[in-house]
Amino acid sequence: MKNRKTITLKIVYGVVAVVLLVVLAVCTFPNRQEGLVRSGFSVVVLGDSLTGQCRDETSVAQQLGMMLGKSVYNGAFGGTCLAIQENAQNNYTTDLLNMVSLSNAIVADDFGVQQTVRSKREVTDYFGYVIDELEGIDFEQVEILVLAFGINDYHAGIPMDNEKDPFDETTYGGALRSVLTSMQEAYPNLRIVLATPTYAWYVSKGLTCEEYDTGAVYLEEYVAKEISIAEEFDVEVVDLYHDVYAHEEWEDWKIYTEDGLHPNESSRKLLAEKIAEVIAE
Repeated sequence: MKNRKTITLKIVYGVVAVVLLVVLAVCTFPNRQEGLVRSGFSVVVLGDSLTGQCRDETSVAQQLGMMLGKSVYNGAFGGTCLAIQENAQNNYTTDLLNMVSLSNAIVADDFGVQQTVRSKREVTDYFGYVIDELEGIDFEQVEILVLAFGINDYHAGIPMDNEKDPFDETTYGGALRSVLTSMQEAYPNLRIVLATPTYAWYVSKGLTCEEYDTGAVYLEEYVAKEISIAEEFDVEVVDLYHDVYAHEEWEDWKIYTEDGLHPNESSRKLLAEKIAEVIAE
């Protein structure tokens, strides 16, 4: 009987201790939002590795800022999609940094789930500080949002659209409609500019994006869908697929890219110039 009473008391004390720790934590640590130092940028670029892999002064975002004479933040994450991948549950990085999830975080002003993302790969070791900095941006002050997605949706074979649900976020078209709707409603004065993926060569396969079958449709069809939805939502679009890289010859990939996909230094300038042209109009 005595032992049972002792055990009961230990359980009670344990519960009380846990409650006290929780109360102490709530009282001691201020809300993360209250502790944020808000920063203002005129332009924010969100996208994948086509704009995010290079992050120095030769990057698309940095050169765009110099051309426009505006402060530009590069919030692009390599390897990410516009849409939610149904088969990406085990890849939390892909799941939490697609544009649907990012737009939800921006609108809610809550990057709590994104803060759990910490990449161990060297090529994406910038993820952590970019998430921190995105969380600190005051999107009420942002004038222009550039969305540059699509190449990874193509690689992942993301379905183009759902006829029964035009806002199905696991489809490319549905995700784009959902993102544009939420951002336009939350920030009615925000100017949104879409930038299509560029033409691509898959060097190791000996195929171009006009030949490489990823299981859904070819890259140009994602581009066409993006242009169509841009018209539907009355937002501007920069057609980087058709208007930047010449691709008459296989060897053209060496002129424009580092590996058939990612732009080299001269092409990063070309992409920035093309985006700047549309913004400056």
